[in-house]
This record gives sequence, C-alpha cells and structure tokens, in this order.
Amino acid sequence: MPSNPAWRRLRFVLLAVVLIAIVAVVVLSGILPRLRARQALREETNRSAVPVVTVGHPQREAAAEEVVLPGNIQAFIDAPIYARTSGYLKKWYADIGTHVKEGQLLADIEAPEVDQQLAQARADLSTGEANLKLSQITAARYLNLFKTDSVAKQDVDNAVQDAAAKSAIVKSQQANVKRLEELVSFERIYAPFDGVVTARNTDIGQLIDPGSSGGPNRELFHIASVHKLRVFINVPQTYSHDAVPGIKADLTLPELPGRRFPGTLVRTADAMEPATRTLLTEVDVVNTTGLLFPGAYTEAHLKIRSNVTALLIPATALIFRSEGLRAAILGNGNHARLVPITLGRDFGANVEVVSGLSQDASVILTPPDSLVDGEMVRIADRRKSTDSQNPSGSSSTSKPR
Repeated sequence: MPSNPAWRRLRFVLLAVVLIAIVAVVVLSGILPRLRARQALREETNRSAVPVVTVGHPQREAAAEEVVLPGNIQAFIDAPIYARTSGYLKKWYADIGTHVKEGQLLADIEAPEVDQQLAQARADLSTGEANLKLSQITAARYLNLFKTDSVAKQDVDNAVQDAAAKSAIVKSQQANVKRLEELVSFERIYAPFDGVVTARNTDIGQLIDPGSSGGPNRELFHIASVHKLRVFINVPQTYSHDAVPGIKADLTLPELPGRRFPGTLVRTADAMEPATRTLLTEVDVVNTTGLLFPGAYTEAHLKIRSNVTALLIPATALIFRSEGLRAAILGNGNHARLVPITLGRDFGANVEVVSGLSQDASVILTPPDSLVDGEMVRIADRRKSTDSQNPSGSSSTSKPR
C-alpha cells in the first residue's frame, strides 16, 4: 500500500474508531447489567414495601351463648340456734357435720329455777280453781234462796261477782302456767328444719343465757339446709335484659375440673346496683351429690339468648389509634380502609363488634402497625385467607371469659 499522509491518517482514524468501539463495548457490558440489577432491585423494593395481609369475613355471633360469671354458694335455709331459757347445758346430741332432721333433739338445758316456778304456778292454779268452785257453789245457793226472798239482793250480787272475780284469777293463773310450760319446753332444743350442723358453740356444763337480762345472746348451734342451694351472681348491665328467670345455669368448681352441676336462674333483683352497674340474680341448684358446700366460690355458666346482632372478628384485627379504635377492611384496588368500630364483649381470642362493620366486609385479619388509610396491600394465599375467615374456629362454641 502506498505510504502517504492521507493513508496514514485514514488508518489512524480506523484504529481510533476500533478502539472507541472496543471501549464502548466494555463500558456497556459493565453498565447495562448494573442498570438492570438496579431496576430489578427498585421493583423488588417497591413490591416488598406493599404489606402482605390475610383477609376474612366477620362471623355472625350465635344467638345462644354462654356467659361465665363468678358466684357465691349459700345454703337455701341458714339459721343460728339460740336458747330461750336460762340454765346449764346438760347434754348435746349433734356436733358439726351432723345431718339432722326437722324436730330432732339437739341439746338439753337444765333449768331448775324454771321447773320450780312451774310447780308453784300449778299449785297456785289448783288453789284458784278450788276458790272458784266454792264461789260458784255459794253464788248458786244465793240465787236459789233469792227466789224465796230468803236473802237480800245485795248478798246475791256479792256472791255472783265474787265467783266472776275468782274465774278471772283462775284464767290468769292458767296463762301463767302455760307461759312457764313454754319456758320449760325451751329446755330441749330441736332442729327447725332438715340440714347439717355447721357450728357448735357450747358444751356440757356451760351457762346458757338467752340475753333477756341484758347480756349477750350466744349462738349454740348453726344449721344450714344443703339439699338445695342458692347461688348469687352479679350480671353485668350488658346481659341484664337477657338474664331472665327460667334460663339454665351450670356451676363449675375449680377443685372439681370437668364436673358441671345443673341449676336454674329463678329470680332477679329487678334493680341495678349503682356502684357496679350489675343485676343481682339467684340461681338454685339441687345438691344431690353433696359436693357443693355453702360459702364456696363457683363459676356460673349462664346460657343466655341475646337479641343483639353482633359480629365476631379476631382480636388481632384491631388497630389502636389516637383517634379511636379502628379495623382495616379491603377497598377497591386492594387499598386498605380504616373504619371506626364499637366493641361489645371480649372473648379473648375474638371480640364482638356491635357497630361499624358489615358481615360481607373483607377484614384484614393481621394489619401491620404502620398501615395507613388508603395504603395498597397484597393479599396472601387465598386458601389461607379462606381458612382464616372463621375467626373463632367455631362461633357456636366460643365461651366468654
């Protein structure tokens, strides 16, 4: 090839172009993957920034439900036994834990003063009856003599009125004898009803004072009827109109797990307690097994039928914000909407929503704390969402705490 300046210039230009092309290829081969990686990272970051949530529908609460409330067991009849006469305890026949029948003898009191007073009263009555009989005979004689004008009218009146006065004295003496006989009968203490002796506060030889002299009246025995028991519970105002006489209420005891004792709500106070806003109710239970003790703590399971329409959602679906309680539902275009709700009862894992949600709403079951109104979300596996639509597992068996 000719070696002239034009050719050399052309060769230099071609060489420069080749070098530039090589450099451009090298640069582009390093920059383009980085750009593609950066774009992919940006897209992945934007995709990861969208919260992944599970959704489900609120469940309608069952009409019949079980409300568990604490209660106190009391004897159906409970009475302290006192003495009505003074003396010394001669003997007792029933100790604590003894099951007694109505009319069964519990103790004997020795009261010789009362016995002597009764004997004196009976002697006075005999004297009075003798005087009355003599006065009646005298009055009858004077009346017969007056028919023949053998005695004066004044003498007849004196005899008749004397017999009437003696009759009044006899009636007074009879009443006194009867009073003392009652006092003597109080020397024997009997059980007023069927029950169990829960306390014995006396012993042989102790002085018995009925308190009539101004001293303290000491309880000798305490008897409780345990065949049938009363359970008093305080029903919150929320359930007050559903707790009506006739509904069933089972009792459970912490020391007898798994055992239930059937009872019935029989009456309510028909007035709210202002301090606690609760309604005092009474549940009666027949203690056929003898396992229920008066004074024990129990839990009453009231089977009430509520007329309030309410929905159940998981407690994890609640969002606490400064403006109030919210729940997140799925809107158009997978955008979250925060709606205000009003809660009813707390069942632990589930809560009752009385207003703010509809049954067909798609509730976000586990919303992130940073979720804001209008934010886009991604729904997780539809099968998981479907499995989560029943927040209580089985709403008919959910039990309030």
